[in-house]
This record gives sequence, structure tokens and C-alpha cells, in this order.
Amino acid sequence: MEPISYTNYSWSYQGIDGAVSSQELRQARVILQTELQELLSASLSPIEWYHTVNELHDRIARKAVELCIQGMVEEGFGQPPVPYAFIVFGSSGREEATLWSDQDNGMIISDTPHEGKEEYFAQLGQRMTDMLEEIGYAKCEGKVMCSEPLWRKTLASWKQQLADWSSDLNWEPVRNLIIASDMRFVAGEQSLSEEWITSFYEQFRLVPELSDAVLRNTVKHKATLNVLGRVVTERFGEHAGGFDVKYGLYIPLVNSARYLALQHGIKEASTLKRMERLTSLEAVPFTLLDACQRAFIAALKFRRSTPVVIQGDLQHSSGFLDEKQMKQKQIHYELRDTLGLVRRVHRALQRQLRFAERRRP
Repeated sequence: MEPISYTNYSWSYQGIDGAVSSQELRQARVILQTELQELLSASLSPIEWYHTVNELHDRIARKAVELCIQGMVEEGFGQPPVPYAFIVFGSSGREEATLWSDQDNGMIISDTPHEGKEEYFAQLGQRMTDMLEEIGYAKCEGKVMCSEPLWRKTLASWKQQLADWSSDLNWEPVRNLIIASDMRFVAGEQSLSEEWITSFYEQFRLVPELSDAVLRNTVKHKATLNVLGRVVTERFGEHAGGFDVKYGLYIPLVNSARYLALQHGIKEASTLKRMERLTSLEAVPFTLLDACQRAFIAALKFRRSTPVVIQGDLQHSSGFLDEKQMKQKQIHYELRDTLGLVRRVHRALQRQLRFAERRRP
């Protein structure tokens, strides 16, 4: 498995750094994302492209935090009363967000006593999600945002929440724990996120059954190849004849790498970095990891190749390869071969789950 490498490109973020309002920040995003999509996508590898895109998102988020706090100071709320960390989850946490990804974020608040800190950060969390929406990041349908109390807590409350999720192996708490596993620090006090991560991984030591619960969730995904080895496309609706890249290809690989990383105590959030660490530890057979990596790089390429439409100056995508693309032999054959690799990985994890289930008392 080849190590991840990045080419250093000269890239100006002056428009972001100099923005004094959400409108200016949105305009800076529009300009940069257009250049990324039109000028660099042809010359950057998928890995380099996603690296650059996610650096763009991080810089926008940090500037948005700064502008929100500035607004609160101007309105008399003052500076943050205690340290905090703005964190991201989902594809942003894994540094795999596209130019059209929505919000997945949260907040960790210091346990330092201060009267009114909950109200302050509730206000900051709401302003942050509203500003990100103004900039063009749709609010998360699952409400994984720092405006929501479930994802905005003091460090002590977070530790208790992680313990509660870990002690209940039903689908919903395990799902929340899986979402949390992709957490990544973006702004504020990084030591809070580091302590959060330590607490998160401690749960897997304290609750040995937790890995199996994550695995049960991991092996569930939609069928993508039929019994003849042909790609299963959408039969009905607006995407009829198309293929769901996100849930048919990308997410199964993300879930597989995440499970293997959690099983072996690997604290990376990026899918490819998780694979690299698994390789260096020789924790998983090389042939399985090699198949997983090759399939994942192909998934990244397909994910950024889905048709894009412009709405309000911003790019949006359904995440589906459309019927026209699926009729192109090169795309169809590459997708079929990649899905074959995904099936290999999936079957290996299914065997592991069956073995784990037999061990249960």
C-alpha cells in the first residue's frame, strides 16, 4: 500500500482571511470552489483534490467562528468565557468533504466554572450553524450541528455521553458513536479535542463488545452487484438508470476502514490514513487492505465525477452517476471492478461478524 503524498500548490486564501461578513466569506468560497472544480480537478489526483477542498472548508469554518465571536462581542456578549473547541464530523471529520457537502459539526466546552457559559455557547453554536448556512453549507438533516445540545457539550458531559452511548449497544447509540468516531478539531482549544479523543477510545477498552456492535452496523449496505456480477442501478425515480456513489460505493468503504481502525485503536479520522496505519501495524491481511485502498481511491474519483449543478452560485450534486455516465463503457467497467473489490472486503467482514456472533454466550 503506497503512502499518501501531497503536492504543494500555491493557493491564495486572501479572500477568506480578509472577509468581514458572511456575504464576503460566501463570495470568497464561490470564487475558490469554481477554480478548484474547473481548473484543478483535471491536474490534481483525487487525494490531492480532496486535501485542497478540505483545507478550503477548514479555513472558512475558522473564519466563520471568528466572525461569529466578533458579532457577539459587538452585541455585548463578550469573548468566550471559557476555552472551547469547534469540531467536525462526517466527511469533514475524515477530510473527505466535497465542494457540496453539508454541515456536520459540534462543540466541546471547557469544564472551567463560569456562570452563563452554557447560554453563551448555545448562542455561539446557533450563530455558527446559521452563518455556515448563509455561506452555503446546508444544515445537516440529522441535526449533527453545534446548534444542537446533543453535539454541543462541556468536556465532562461529552465524556458521560460517550460512556452512555457505549453502554447501550442498540442501533441508535451505536450510530451516534460511529458518527463521533470521525471527530476532528478545527478551531479553538485543541487540548479539549485531544482529551475527548482519549475518552472516546477508552470506551472500546472498557466495553469489549463495542467493536462487534460497530461491525454489525458496518456490514449493512445496499446491494450493488447482482448474482451475475452486474452493477445494480436505480430502477425508479429521478435517478433511474444511475448509480448511488455515496451509499453504494463510498460509505461501505468508509465504514469498513473505520471498523478496522477502531478495532485496533487507531486514532486517525481520515479513511486513507486509517488504512496506512493498519498497514504499518500489519493488523489486517495486506491483500484485503490493498483491495480496500484501491477501491477507495476509485470511490473518491467517482464521487467528484457525479454531475454538478449550480444553485445560487454554489455547486450541488445528488451523489449519483447519471444514466448517461453509466452507459459509458469505461466508467461502467471501472465501477464494476471497484464494486468487486468492495464485495471482497464486505464478505471478509461478514465472516468476521459470524465468527464474533458464535463467540457470544
